[in-house]
Order: sequence, then C-alpha cells, then structure tokens
Amino acid sequence: MNFEKYPFERLNELLEDIKANEEYELSVLTIGEPKFDTPEFIQKSLKENTNLLQKYPASSGTPELKEAMINFVQKRFNVKLEMSQIIPTFGTREVLFNFPQFALFDKKNPTIAFPNPFYQIYEGAATASRAEVIHMDLTIENDFKANLSDEELRKCDLVILNYPNNPTAADMTKEELGKWVKKAIEFDFILVNDECYSEIYFDEKNKPASLLEASIEVGNSEFKNVLVMNSISKRSSAPGLRSGFIAGDKNILEEYMKYRTYVGCASPMPLQKAAAAAWNDESHVEGFRKIYRKNFEIAQEILGLKPSIATFYIWLKVEDELEFTRELFKEKNIKVLPGSFLGRNGIGKGYVRIALVENETKTREVLTRLKDFIDG
Repeated sequence: MNFEKYPFERLNELLEDIKANEEYELSVLTIGEPKFDTPEFIQKSLKENTNLLQKYPASSGTPELKEAMINFVQKRFNVKLEMSQIIPTFGTREVLFNFPQFALFDKKNPTIAFPNPFYQIYEGAATASRAEVIHMDLTIENDFKANLSDEELRKCDLVILNYPNNPTAADMTKEELGKWVKKAIEFDFILVNDECYSEIYFDEKNKPASLLEASIEVGNSEFKNVLVMNSISKRSSAPGLRSGFIAGDKNILEEYMKYRTYVGCASPMPLQKAAAAAWNDESHVEGFRKIYRKNFEIAQEILGLKPSIATFYIWLKVEDELEFTRELFKEKNIKVLPGSFLGRNGIGKGYVRIALVENETKTREVLTRLKDFIDG
C-alpha cells in the first residue's frame, strides 16, 4: 500500500530548516485537539473502575455504553435508536479507516467519494480498499458544500460526507442532508456522515443537523443505506477516551459487527465506563461551547472574521499558504496548517487552517500576534 504522508509530517518537513522567533512562546494552532482538562466526573469514573481491567471488553460494547450513546442521540437529535442500530467504536478514526474496507471488499471495482479538502483517514481508507476516488471539491463558489453529478453517483459504492466540516467549518442543513439521503436510496450507495464536530456549535436555534434526522425527515426511518459516526473527543475534551460510535442501517451494522469481532479494537472496560458517564451528561459540553464561542468572538474582534456556525476551525484565505506558514512560524513562532496539505488537485491552495482550541487569554494573545504578522 502506498499511503500519502500525513499533513503534520509534511508540516514538520516544511518548517524543519526554520529557526522560530524565540521572543514568543510557541503556539501550535494546527491540530484539532482541545487544550482543556477532561471534566473531573469523567476522570473520576475512569479511576474508580480500574478494577475492570481484569475483564476482556466485548467488541460490541457494554449495554451501559450503548444506552448512553442512544440517550445522547435521542436528546440531541430526537432520534430513538434500537440497540441493533448502533455500535460503539474505538473513537472514529479506526471506524473511518476500516468500515470502507469492510463495505467495499466484495466490490469488483469499488468507488468511494469524499470531500476535498478532507480528513486524511478518508484517503487512507480508499487506498487500503483499492478504491477509485471521486473528490467532491469544496470551494467558496459552492459554499464548501459537497455535490456529485448523477453520473458520478451511479459509480459510487460509498460516499462520505463530513458536516460540520473539517477544515472549512461549513455546515449542511437538514434539507440539504435529506437530498443526499434520497440520492443514496435512488443510486443504492452507502452514505456516511462524519459528525464529529456536531456538538461544537454556537447558536441554539441553529444547531447542526444529523444525517439520521434528515433520513427520517425524507421517509427513510429505517436508515436504509445511511450511517453516521460521532465521537466524544471534541464535545467532552476527551480524545484519549477513544469513544465513538457508528449508527444507522441495522442490516449493514449486523454484518459489520461480525467483521469488528475480528478487528479486535474493543475499548477497555474502564474507558467504556467513563465514556458512558460523558455521553450521558450535557452540562459540561455547553461549558466547552461557551469557550469556543468566546474564541470566535475574539477572532471576529481581532481579525474581522465572520464567526463559524460550528467546529473550532478558521479556514483563512491567504495569498501563498506555504510561504505564509513558513514566515508566520519564523517571525511569530505560530504554527498553522497549509490548506494544500489537506486537499488534492489544487484544492486548499491559498488557505491555512487554524484551530482555536486554547483558552481565552492564550487565544487573544496568539491572534493578536497573527494580526500583527498579517498587517506586517
């Protein structure tokens, strides 16, 4: 297999010969990893259940964890799932990588479509599946909304959406997602939405929708051909818990569960206990949303940027993203991620991704530094 280098490895190579300005503390705005402590009640649950390390964890997850995830989906999206319609996963990175391999294995000439720019695990999954890739280019002209022609849809076996979107911070309405559901039925392909940023939003009246909601809205209440993936990492500042799920079409999930039994990536029991506590609680999530909301207000104040609807990313337009990244690191000791490292075929050029994952004080200081650099 020939995998492309990960964006962060490429970034290290881009900056390796540069000596950063040591007058400033290093600020890393490249990775979508919250810089806040995991809430104490989650840590407490983990510590109190270390005795469960003596048990082998079931690949299917504990009933307690599945119920917590089902409760989350019902409270957040008003969608009531059955136990057969959800599988706990070891975060979502692993399922985004291995589900396409499962789904495309029996296809003679498999084809997968996903947004461009993208989370690189999508591309890795396509490589591992020996699949032809159709890139759905996200540009300012199409409001960063994924789209395919009917001719392209006829070729697809699997389509991955990612809304709210990393890296552009764009979102799709329930109506827009519903159109995708109808296409999945009409052209008989599996449709997945990676919803890992669904809980980082800033307007209670304009919450990101789930593909599950959209599926019910257009009459597909059994979620035929429809799946979503979500994770606790962003919403609970707990990426180390590695707690995610895949949910939707129970017929697909029944066979996928057999596959997962062989994969052997079950979450340890203490982690499942802590994850269940986190999925069942919403108050701590609102606390994190307030932090990110404030960070975007600071970005609007300092950089004059319109706040995002969701995610904690800024997709910043620049003239030359590689030169911008190098000079910003050299002059201000700030690391950002060039958009071209996240895209293919020229998509992502002229942009950098900035992750606003620090506290208010640090965010204000580093964005002021960034503004000084831009004004130069």
